[in-house]
Amino acid sequence: MGAPSPSSADPRIEEPTPLEARWRSLRLFEARVRERLERALEPHGLTCSEYSALSALHYSDDDGHLRQQFLAEAIPIGQSSLSRMVGRLERAGLTERYHCSNDRRGVYTQITDLGRRKVEEARESYAQALEEALAEEGGDETRAELVALLLK
Repeated sequence: MGAPSPSSADPRIEEPTPLEARWRSLRLFEARVRERLERALEPHGLTCSEYSALSALHYSDDDGHLRQQFLAEAIPIGQSSLSRMVGRLERAGLTERYHCSNDRRGVYTQITDLGRRKVEEARESYAQALEEALAEEGGDETRAELVALLLK
C-alpha cells in the first residue's frame, strides 16, 4: 500500500459538526489577527502578550499594579509563562514586582513610568493593526458577525 497521491486541488477539512467548524474558524481568525498585531508591535520591541500585560497594568483602576494571578487571567496566559514574561519586562525597566505586605505569597506587578510610555507609544500601532486586521477578516459569514460585534 503506497502513499496516496496528492490531488491538484487544495484539500478541504470537513468538521463533523457546524460547532466544530465555527470553533476552528474562530481559532484561525484569532491567529491571523494576532500575527498582524505581533508584526505591528515588533518595532516597539514588544510581543502581543507583553503589550497586553503592560496595557492591563496601565489601564487598571488600581494605579498600575495587579496581582500576578489576576494579570495572568486578564491576558490570558499561564502563570509560569507570565512569570517569565514579567521577568523580561522587569529587566527592561517596564515593570516592577513586589510581595503583598499582608500576604507574602501574593506577588504584584506594577508598571513603571517607562512602561506607561511604552504602552502609549505602541498603542497607535496596535489599534491601527487591529482595525485593519478586523476589516480584512469580514469575508466569512461567521467571522463577519464576530467582527461586527467587535467593532460595535
